Amino acid sequence: MAREKIKIRKIDNVTARQVTFSKRRRGLFKKAEELAVLCDAEVALLVFSATGKLFEYSSSSVI
Repeated sequence: MAREKIKIRKIDNVTARQVTFSKRRRGLFKKAEELAVLCDAEVALLVFSATGKLFEYSSSSVI
């Protein structure tokens, strides 16, 4: 059974939005790490939350 497609739009519920942000942020960082390892690429990723908090990833001392 395939997953249902979701419409990409702002999530109205603040709690659900924060949970989604956290889960997708972790997934994005994991993909960035995979890209760096598999392709021997230098990867830097900066993510700012709605509250302005900074989350960062770099595959080496790029930042």
